[in-house]
Amino acid sequence: MDIAANTFPRLLLAHAKQQPDAPAVREKDLGIWQTWSWTQAATEVREIACGLASLGFEAGDNLAIVGANRPHLYFAVIAAQCLRGVPVPLYQDAVASEMVFMLDDAAVEFVVVEDQEQVDKLLECRDLQAQAGQARIRHIVYDDPRGLRNYDQPGLLGYDQLRELGRAWDAANPGVFDASVAAGQPGDVGVILYTSGTTGRPKGVCQTHASFIAAGHGGVVTDKLGPGDNIMSYLPMAWVGDHLFSVAQWLVGGFTLNCPESAETVMNDMREIGPSYYFGPPRTFEGLLTAVSIRMEDAAAPKRWMYAKFMALAQRVGADILNGAPVSFGDRAMYALGNLLVYGPLRNVLGMSRIRVAYTAGAAIGPDLFRFYRSIGVNLKQFYGQTETCAYVCLQQDGKVKLQTVGTAAPGMELKIADNGEVLVRGVSVLKEYYKRPDATAEVLDAEGYFHTGDAGVLDAEGHLRIIDRAKDVGRLAGGAMFAPNYIENKLKFFPQIKEAVCFGHGRDEVCAFVNIDYEAVGNWAERRGLAYGGYVDLAGKADVLQLVKECIEKVNADLAAEEGMADTQIARFLVLHKELDPDDDELTRTRKVRRGFIADKYAVLVDALYGGKAEQYIETQVKFEDGRTGKVSATLRIVEARRFPAVRAAA
Repeated sequence: MDIAANTFPRLLLAHAKQQPDAPAVREKDLGIWQTWSWTQAATEVREIACGLASLGFEAGDNLAIVGANRPHLYFAVIAAQCLRGVPVPLYQDAVASEMVFMLDDAAVEFVVVEDQEQVDKLLECRDLQAQAGQARIRHIVYDDPRGLRNYDQPGLLGYDQLRELGRAWDAANPGVFDASVAAGQPGDVGVILYTSGTTGRPKGVCQTHASFIAAGHGGVVTDKLGPGDNIMSYLPMAWVGDHLFSVAQWLVGGFTLNCPESAETVMNDMREIGPSYYFGPPRTFEGLLTAVSIRMEDAAAPKRWMYAKFMALAQRVGADILNGAPVSFGDRAMYALGNLLVYGPLRNVLGMSRIRVAYTAGAAIGPDLFRFYRSIGVNLKQFYGQTETCAYVCLQQDGKVKLQTVGTAAPGMELKIADNGEVLVRGVSVLKEYYKRPDATAEVLDAEGYFHTGDAGVLDAEGHLRIIDRAKDVGRLAGGAMFAPNYIENKLKFFPQIKEAVCFGHGRDEVCAFVNIDYEAVGNWAERRGLAYGGYVDLAGKADVLQLVKECIEKVNADLAAEEGMADTQIARFLVLHKELDPDDDELTRTRKVRRGFIADKYAVLVDALYGGKAEQYIETQVKFEDGRTGKVSATLRIVEARRFPAVRAAA
């Protein structure tokens, strides 16, 4: 790559020069894959940038981008950067009342959206701003024109119209676009990404071109990524992980970005593309495993027997084979047969038949889930980082993967554990600042340039980092045992029947838990047993379902009893919640992280019931529906005692 290509626009132009006809981006539309070469991508970015300039977009302006993974939206990201502006991707499932805060905070006047749904939302945001006397949004550009024929609100513009304006403006202002790209600096803010807001209002994280390019380069070099690789881009553009993999690494490595037809077709589209590189948060891998488990439950008895037999072998030796560790000839031979009969077909069903490297990031992944994928031959590794570090702090190198750690410090990064156990990081990927929040910036960046992650962790003798939990969530039981709720929750979520879990115990004598069942997995289980139910609330309260969840919890308790220092953190009592935890109800962030403190306050009556020895508790909860209406869900929840096991003493 050209050494002068030190901003994202210059990286794009360098690829257009060096591999002009190679596929840069693909998108499946109406069942057909459409392809843009690097030259076509660069041309379209130029047209969009010039179109924005014709509308008055200038250096220093912020461009909000809202929608699913679409080539035109990724092009808009780079177009804003070409003008030395800053793209601000926002979560497409955020409601208007949430989105308007970020639009106001970033002083956004220009927005590029995907379709009618997002246009309606942005128009609502503009109305909310007008009511507050601070209307800012001037222009809304939409990609998909369906349903918008009769919209005549001021400032609305189609994507193709924007490109036409851009071509005319470029012709009338020769050299201006090129001068703007040439004037860009590596230290310019390249993107503003908003934090998930687990503890309060989201903050805008300002990351420079240099930070993300360095993070992208580190991953590309470590895993030897290049023009021959393919990646499926399907996670929210507002998530830092997507910006790292689908923008930074894409433009550094020059591989092909593939956008699925829809969120529902990702699995089928993956099988068609056969990506060599894949990434996703733990919840994605949990969902894939749940889908596999449902299919196997519906399979014939011989197939279930074969699956169980070979999966037991894979759990025992698969990860060692992938790591290159010594494994007996007999086990290798049986594993090869298993690869032919089970593992290979399973990877194909998952769309991972050609995967060379896969990553998970965004939250801690349970070691059981991690082992499952590696055991079937998927080279799954962990990325560790935050929005404030471009999701780039640690990564796992081939042959050095440990199931309990997130790897060693990534190239260009330094790690340090503070006296209180907090992980501190310093290096190429650390944020420049929080947008308009010098007070918040000073809280997380110390005088030595270390970013305080808020995670509690330990470093082993080989420099591998093990994340225990969020530092604020790590506590102690009344008896003194360390309590890391996220560690226990991840063990619970390995079971396909459990979608979400929230554990309590800090300052208490024992651990108790809320559980969300996976409606699809448990519904399938119930139907095969002839168990009738009338929706989530009814299914979650069935005695048979409670017994099913109890068995899962007791398996986790048995595991905890066998782990050093964890026996006291076994779950004593639990209840299955009457509703799914939902970002629209503020119980989860938009990245599906549990807002633990909010849940504890909202469901305080249930927490008190768990610790008060009650057998059941009535609860009525207000919920928000997708159309903006509100309603109430009520139920009497049974509280179940779980069996606990004596600690297993290690052999002397």
